[in-house]
Amino acid sequence: MEKIIDENKQGEALVLDQKAGNTRKLFIESYGCQMNFSDSEIVASILANQGYNTTQNLEDADLVLVNTCSIRDKAEQTVRKRLEKYNAVKRSHNPKMKVGVLGCMAERLKTQFLEEEKIVDLVVGPDAYKDLPNLLEEVDEGHNAINVILSKEETYGDISPVRLNSNGVSAFVSITRGCDNMCTFCVVPFTRGRERSRDPQSIIEEINDLWNKGFKEVTLLGQNVDSYLWYGGGLKKDFDKANDMQKATSVNFAALLDMCAKTQPKMRFRFSTSNPQDFTMDVIETMAKHQNICNYIHLPVQSGSNRILKEMNRQHTREEYFELIDNIKKLIPDCAISQDMISGFPTETEEDHQDTLSLMEYVKYDFGFMFAYSERPGTLAERKMEDDVPETTKKRRLQEIIELQQKHSLYRTQQHVGKIEEVLIEKHSKRSEAHWSGRNSQNTVVVFPKGDYKPGDFVNVKITECTSTTLIGEPVGYSENN
Repeated sequence: MEKIIDENKQGEALVLDQKAGNTRKLFIESYGCQMNFSDSEIVASILANQGYNTTQNLEDADLVLVNTCSIRDKAEQTVRKRLEKYNAVKRSHNPKMKVGVLGCMAERLKTQFLEEEKIVDLVVGPDAYKDLPNLLEEVDEGHNAINVILSKEETYGDISPVRLNSNGVSAFVSITRGCDNMCTFCVVPFTRGRERSRDPQSIIEEINDLWNKGFKEVTLLGQNVDSYLWYGGGLKKDFDKANDMQKATSVNFAALLDMCAKTQPKMRFRFSTSNPQDFTMDVIETMAKHQNICNYIHLPVQSGSNRILKEMNRQHTREEYFELIDNIKKLIPDCAISQDMISGFPTETEEDHQDTLSLMEYVKYDFGFMFAYSERPGTLAERKMEDDVPETTKKRRLQEIIELQQKHSLYRTQQHVGKIEEVLIEKHSKRSEAHWSGRNSQNTVVVFPKGDYKPGDFVNVKITECTSTTLIGEPVGYSENN
C-alpha cells in the first residue's frame, strides 16, 4: 500500500493491561483498516474475561490471533507470511500454541485455511467474536473451530473495548458495521455484511467513559460513517418500513456528530470513512458549527473518470464530487481532504488516467492512499471484468499519481507555515526525544520542542517550517482547550 502519510501502525502487537488471576497468554496482531484495530480491542476484552492476558512475546503465547484484511492482495500476502512465522514458532518453541485468524480473510478463506492448508486452528469472522469462548472450548478439545456467519444486528455496542497499545490520548469508537455500497472492486460487503448502526446512547456512554479516563480525542469509525442511521435497530435498508414515531426520532450521522460535540465540548472528534454519495450538507454544517470537530475529511474518490466511476459502481460523478468539495471549502475554508485512488482499474485508458490527474489538480488533496488495482476474488469486477491493464502500465500510472500527490501535499503543508495552530500532543517524536509529536485539526503531524508540556495537552504551536508530510514549529503556550 502506497501512502503519503502512514496514519496506522500496521501489524503492531497490541498490549492489554494485565488482569489479575489470568493465566493464559494471548498474542494479537492487527492489519488493515482502523476498524480492524477497533475490533481487536473488542476481542481482547472478550478474552480477558476468559482468562487471557496479552503478551508481546510470541514464543510465550498460548493463543495467537491475527486480525486480517482482504482489501488488497498485498495485505493478504503479508498475513500469510505472519501465519508462516506463527507456525514455525509453534513447531520449534510451543507445540501447544493455538493459531487463529480473525476478520475479513477469515470470512473469505475459511475452508482454505482450516481444511486445505491446515495452517490455523480457529477461524472467526468479524461478526462472531462473542462466540470466541465456545470456539476456544472446541479448540481445547482438539477440534478445529469456525464461525464466520454474518450478522444483521451485531454492533458490539454492549461491549466495553479495552484500549490496546493506547497512547491514552486518542481512541476509536465504532458507530456502524458493514456496507451496502456494492462497489465492484470491494470485498467489504461480502466479508463484513449488511450495514447496521449502533445505538447512539451506547456511543455517547463510551465517549463519556473515555473522557473520564483522560482521553482527549475520538475517531468515529465505520465503513461508511455518513450512512449512519439509528431508528431503534435494524438495517438501514429497512428504514422505509419503520413507523412514524421511529422516523421522527431517528438519528442520522449529522445528528450523532452534533450530539458527540455537545456532550464533550472539550474533546476533539474525527470520523472515518466517508462516501461522497452519502456526504450531505448537514454534516458539513455541523462540522462548521463546532470547533471541536476537526477540519479534516477522508473522502475516497477512487477515480477521476466518470466512465470508470460507473464501472466501479460508485454512485457519484466527477462533477458531483467537485460540487461536494466546493461546498466543504465554502463553509470550512481550511478543511483538509484526503483521498483513496486506484490506478489501472479494468478498461482504464490513458484518457481516464488523465481525468484522475486533473481531478487531483482541482482538489489538491492534503494526502492520500494510492493503490494499483488488484483483483479481489468474489467481487463483481473479478467475476465480470477482465483485469486487462498491464502491470507495468498500472505501476507507471500509480507513480504519476503518487508524485502529483507529493507535490500537492507539500503545497498544503506550506500553507500552514507562519500560522499558530492548536496541536494535541500524542507521543514522543520519532525525530528526537527532545520533541513532541501531535496533530493539528487538519490531521497533519506537528513536531515541536517538549518544554514543560505532556501528552494530552492542547498546545498552540507557531509553524516555522515543513516537509510534505510534517509541520515543524515552536510552542507558544497552552490553548484554551486545556
